[in-house]
Amino acid sequence: MNDTRPIRAKSGTNHEGTSAHNRRVMMDALRMNGPLSRADLARATKLTKQTVSNIIDELEQDGLVTAQEAIRKGRGQPSTPFRLVPEGAFAIGLQIDRHVSRAIAVDLVGNVLTRAEANLPPGGPSRGAAVILKLIDKVRRELAGLVAQSEGRLVGLGAAMPGPFGVEVTGDDPWMMAAWQKFPLLETLATGTGLGVRLQNDAAACATAERMVGAAHGLDHAVCLYLGYGIGAGLILGGELYSGAHGNAGEIGMALLSASGSPTPLEHRASLASLYQHLAIDPADPGVYAMVNELTLNNDARINSWIEEAVMDLRWSVHLIESIFDPQTVILCGGAPEALARRLVEAMHPLSPSIADRRHRVIPRFQLGMTDPWAVALGAAADPISRAFDPSFAAILKDSP
Repeated sequence: MNDTRPIRAKSGTNHEGTSAHNRRVMMDALRMNGPLSRADLARATKLTKQTVSNIIDELEQDGLVTAQEAIRKGRGQPSTPFRLVPEGAFAIGLQIDRHVSRAIAVDLVGNVLTRAEANLPPGGPSRGAAVILKLIDKVRRELAGLVAQSEGRLVGLGAAMPGPFGVEVTGDDPWMMAAWQKFPLLETLATGTGLGVRLQNDAAACATAERMVGAAHGLDHAVCLYLGYGIGAGLILGGELYSGAHGNAGEIGMALLSASGSPTPLEHRASLASLYQHLAIDPADPGVYAMVNELTLNNDARINSWIEEAVMDLRWSVHLIESIFDPQTVILCGGAPEALARRLVEAMHPLSPSIADRRHRVIPRFQLGMTDPWAVALGAAADPISRAFDPSFAAILKDSP
């Protein structure tokens, strides 16, 4: 009988996959620790000195690492530390939000080289796509003007927008960006730029930024509680970003809370959108960030009442995250003004008791991360860098990208 059932199996690996993984491990060690010698790298990675030497030579030839001045320690031979070369690779990140789009260019170690933003016109992607492609082109040309070899070292374009992805959207729910959800965004961006493109939700992008240059740098288990127009959680599990089966892992804003009889999504109660509604201000106003920041600094009573309500739901969110994922820390990050984010972190304490409440903790259970409207775009740009150079299980597989 002819059995046409699909055969389920993990992809195998080979020598090339192992070599690629070892290169990534080496680069990750340099990213995490700064300059290291061959001997340091061999001890840290548990690879043989010869393997380390061969990989370092390859990375040096590829322009990804460079030797620094030799250092003499004690009576032995001087050691030569190696560091990552920032100009070894570049990537562009794109954020698409309800009313604005931001594009940013970074180098291999996450330095921001140029950035630009543009207001998105009404009408969704039918008019907004052209604005976005012009924005990417502007940043790309500015990058090429700053670094002559950048075009040849561009590893990709990362895009981020609010999720969830691939779900049925009815009506004009402002949290869902329905028109953009239905638009062939990846195909449009790839055709318009000639670059490889990957899409992630804004919470995952913010977590990628925190992992590369922020509070999650060097941590293997962290959850980034993203506070933007909506709210979500970026999951760093086992040292890698976890996105789920459809890219929707961490969509905590969709979680239903029971209040006054009818279930309400978390993001309708504890997000910047809920704050804008509470203040009766227009989220499309270009000055909304500065306005909220000033109101917070002036101890505005409306801000205080919103914080008092929001922290009850945010405490529940942290408790749920800790109970399910057991992270080293939960990081509040996103596009909230810094003054507001700091007030929220202060108001969250004392946190609800949970399995994370350990006596000898070194890292706080809950801490403040990036409070920057550009954090999502930065994380979107960091994603192609991470996919190209960071250790991951996928990098070992024969069918890895």
